[in-house]
This record gives sequence, structure tokens and C-alpha cells, in this order.
Amino acid sequence: MYQSYQPQTQFSAFPPVIKNLLILNGLFFLATMVPPTAALLDKWLALWPVGNFPDLVRTPYGLRELGDFWPWQVLTYGFLHGGFTHILFNMFALWIFGTALENSWGSRRFAIFYFVCLIGAGLVQLFVTTMQAQASGFPVPTVGASGAVYGILLAFGMMFPETPIYVYFLFPIKAKYFVVLYGVLELWSGLANTNSGIAHFAHLAGMAFGLVLILYWRGKLPLKPRERLMG
Repeated sequence: MYQSYQPQTQFSAFPPVIKNLLILNGLFFLATMVPPTAALLDKWLALWPVGNFPDLVRTPYGLRELGDFWPWQVLTYGFLHGGFTHILFNMFALWIFGTALENSWGSRRFAIFYFVCLIGAGLVQLFVTTMQAQASGFPVPTVGASGAVYGILLAFGMMFPETPIYVYFLFPIKAKYFVVLYGVLELWSGLANTNSGIAHFAHLAGMAFGLVLILYWRGKLPLKPRERLMG
């Protein structure tokens, strides 16, 4: 027997986990505006492929120091972003979709979900980029919270399937269809190798880890939770 999980009833526009994630990501992004700090963050906190690669490579912008893989990078990569548009999209989606989830689930459950999706996406992306780096001889690091954000998007579609999402703020589509559409597009893009430089398989992995965790919380897997998530 397991207990029924009781959701929160008080709504907050900026619940604690969302608020702190927005602040932390913003601070890390500001730190990357300073070139020496940006280089250190890129070397030590971005997610680098596994392997023996040169310490320095020559790029059109001069010599670039490469980093090595360290275990903590499967977490820290999610606090770095490749530009203003990258962080803006991720943080906006985190706030829009994550707020409803944290208010419904509670902060502890939401934090667990976020980091499971983030780390799961990082592990899958690590495998993909390592294979690519071994083939090309040039390691490319991964940054961004997109894997966790895609997990949150999937969770929103499962928890609030009939809620309309306005594409480009104009065209409504139900959340459950929106999630399926995004998942199919990511799968096609990953297999077709389109939009080079985008971690499509990390996005898919974030959704996959999120799906498994929600099914576990709902008691749909052989291993049962102590508290069942309703909805």
C-alpha cells in the first residue's frame, strides 16, 4: 500500500525552486560575460566528452583551451548557456511550465524531477558526444538546461493535457499534442543530424527520464513509490 500524494493548494508565481534556478542560471550567465571567468567555467563546468584530446586547438578566433570530463559536469553543464537567446528560451520555458508543476507537486518533488531530467539528459548526451569526438578527434562541450526543460514540458503535457499552449502567442494547441509534436521533431532532427550544434538527444533523454519518473510516481512500474502521484 502507498499513500496518496496531496498537492499544494497555494499558488505562487515564483515558487522556491523555480526562483532559485532562475537566479542561479542568471548569475552563471553574467559570469560568462567576463572572458577569463567564461573560459574557466567552460573548461571545468561544461559537459566535455570522455577521451584523450589535445589541450589546445586553433580556431578562427585563436587558440582555445579544451577541458576534460569530470563527473560533476553531468550536473553543472545545466547552469551554463551558449548565449542570450539560449538562456532566455530555457528560463522562460522553465518558468511558464515549471511553475504550474511546482505548485501542484510541491518544491521537493519538483526539484527531484528537474535534476533527474537534467542528469539523465547529461548522461545520454555524454555518450553521444563521446562517440562523435572519438570519430572526429575534436571534443565539443555541451551546455544548457534544455534537457531538464524538455522533461518539464513533457510533465506539463501529462499533468495538464487539455491546457492550450499558444504557439507564437497566436495558435492554440493542447498541451498533450504539443508535447508529442516536439518529441517527434526532436527525434527526427536527432536522427537526421539537422541543426548541428543542438543537443537533440539530450532533449529526448530529458523527456524519457521524466516519463519514467512520472510513471513510477503514478505506480505504473513494477517498483512502487511510497506516495502515489495522482493525475
